[in-house]
Amino acid sequence: MIGFQTLFYKEVLRFWKVATQTITAPIMTAMMYLLIFGQALDGHVKVHGVSYMAFLIPGLVMMSVLQNAFANASSSLIQSKVTGNLVFIMLPPLSHWEMFSAYVLAAVVRGVAVGLGVFVVTAWFAHLSFASPLWIVLFAFLGAAVLGTMGLIAGIWAEKFDQLAAFQNFVIVPLTFLSGVFYSIESLPPIWKTISSLNPFFYMIDGFRYGFSGQSDASPMHSLIFVTGFLLALASLALYMLRSGYKLRH
Repeated sequence: MIGFQTLFYKEVLRFWKVATQTITAPIMTAMMYLLIFGQALDGHVKVHGVSYMAFLIPGLVMMSVLQNAFANASSSLIQSKVTGNLVFIMLPPLSHWEMFSAYVLAAVVRGVAVGLGVFVVTAWFAHLSFASPLWIVLFAFLGAAVLGTMGLIAGIWAEKFDQLAAFQNFVIVPLTFLSGVFYSIESLPPIWKTISSLNPFFYMIDGFRYGFSGQSDASPMHSLIFVTGFLLALASLALYMLRSGYKLRH
């Protein structure tokens, strides 16, 4: 386990050394979303019987978890490729399981750290209940693991920063904003409601929000099964790419 521990420590230290950029900046971004959308709509909109602020804050927390988990794994790999120091990771006798676990768990640490920061600075804007704390922890971990795995896949696939930016701009950002962070999908027209129900990010955010309010657009158990299945599929792909050395050794 020494190889796993060393790579995991390196990945955590990498983002912690620049915490102003990797932790503080995303927290401030989420704060701006809250001030703009929350102040504009709070008092005018209620969702699932709670104030709009109480509905919005869990969504912003989870959105921050997802985006930063993806950014951690993807940026680490693409930087290693561009700077040429990827060889120092590939030369040691690290198994594909060790590499996968280290990158994904480091992404989970960053995602959860940012999510906790967002929660701390936004929670006092609204009265939040904790209907099912276990669901909160479970979906936060699963969501961060899913996006960490997606970041790993994107980092392996991309050869340049603009390819990674395209993946983030055309896949991650649309899926995030169409996942119900700022609204309930029950308010959408039927066609968009159907499209949203195919978005895995919706189930991560909806299940996470259920842990606070006890209300959700989809069954939390259904969300758990969907997210777990999606994580297993992505993990299988990422492990195959690592084992084969796709765009890493060749």
